Formats: sequence, structure tokens, C-alpha cells
Amino acid sequence: MITVKDGWAVQSFGYRRYLPLGRPECLAENLDRWGIDEIIVLSIDRTRRHAGPDFALVRRLGGLGLLTPVAYGGGIRSASDAGKVIEAGAERVCLDALLRRDRGEVSAVAALVGSQAVIGVLPLSAQAGRLFWHDYLSRADDELSAGDLSPFTDGIVSEALIIDRIHEGGPHPFDESLVDGFPTGVPLIAFGGLHDPEQIGRVFAHERVVACAVGNPFSYREHAVQHLRRALPASEIRDPQFRMD
Repeated sequence: MITVKDGWAVQSFGYRRYLPLGRPECLAENLDRWGIDEIIVLSIDRTRRHAGPDFALVRRLGGLGLLTPVAYGGGIRSASDAGKVIEAGAERVCLDALLRRDRGEVSAVAALVGSQAVIGVLPLSAQAGRLFWHDYLSRADDELSAGDLSPFTDGIVSEALIIDRIHEGGPHPFDESLVDGFPTGVPLIAFGGLHDPEQIGRVFAHERVVACAVGNPFSYREHAVQHLRRALPASEIRDPQFRMD
């Protein structure tokens, strides 16, 4: 996972504080060489600024010759925007604000690019056994309802990227109750606070978890992916690709 703000890759702490890491392209090239299955790039400030998707960034990533598929989210306001993101070089799109505010347009996105190319982003927290969906624009937490989940249960959106918004970027581990409390039948990508191989293995063991997204640990520890691969011998992590440029 690469989090982008103001055009720079950043370490996010609960999406409230940020530490610059460098150019997103450099991080993407490293992840590609290390054998990541998919690179998710979230430009977290585009919707708030009404800026639309960062097409220039997607084109730069598309021009790197990466062997790893790229999923992009941030500022996507319409099916037209989503189509242009795919044309610019991304394989999939991630929807958050649009998923909350215009589900009809989400259906239009799926009709244009295919539901398999649409990931729904849900920043969640668990409170008293219930799941709450955080709205980054209003800062409100609304209880997740059956209606909120209809794009997933109806097959319009292929997967849910569930973000532990409380522990994202911090030292505390991913809240596994987010997976336990999520309705059945929806493939899940878990993100936020995932850095310990033992916990990642437990999260992978959930039948509906199809992937674990990892961000900050890959930015600070040398050979972090290789260490994780050795600690998770049963995981389906793609073998690294080495190129002579």
C-alpha cells in the first residue's frame, strides 16, 4: 500500500498526521522488485480538494514498466474518471467517497470497467460488537448498514478493502474483530496495523480474507518482504522479479 498526499508518498498515522517518505514512483518500483502481488495507491487528499484523480501520477506509474498490477484510488467522481484511470495505466480502481455518496455511479463504474476491477474502500472501527464506517470528509462514524453493503453483496464491487482506521499507521495490531464482524460472502482485503507475521498469518486464515495490505513496515526495514515471505511459507506471495536496467 502506498498512501499519497500532496503528490508525495507518506506514512499516515490514523489519517491525521503524516510523515513524508518520498516519491510514490520510487516506492512502487521497490515493491515491484520485491514481488508484491498488487500495489494499491491511495491519494487521500484528492476528494477533499475536489481535485479529481491524479492522472499524472497514474501515467507515471504506468510508464515504469511494472510487472505488478496497480490499483488506484483518490478523487474518482464518476465512471468517466474511473475509465480514464484505467486508460492511464491502472488495472483496478478503489472507491471510497463515491461508494458512500452515489451508489448509482458506482454501478456505472462497474459497468464500464468491470466489477472485478472495482475495490470498495471502507475505513472501519469496531464498537460494542458493531462496525462503524468513517467519513473522512465529515469526520463522522456511521454504523455500517445492510444498505451500505449492497454494492458488495450484489456483486457490483468485487472486494472490500477494510481499513482499521484506529490502528492504521500506529504500533497497535490490526483489530481482527473487523473481519469477524463483517458479513459473509464478501472477499476482504485487510489493512492497518498489520506488521507482525504471526497476526498476518491469522488474518490470512480467515476464509474471506483474500489479501493483506501492508504499508509502513515495507518502508523502513531492509528486505522486509523477504522476511515476511520466510515467516509465511504457506502464503501466496509472488516470487520477486529482478531486472537489469
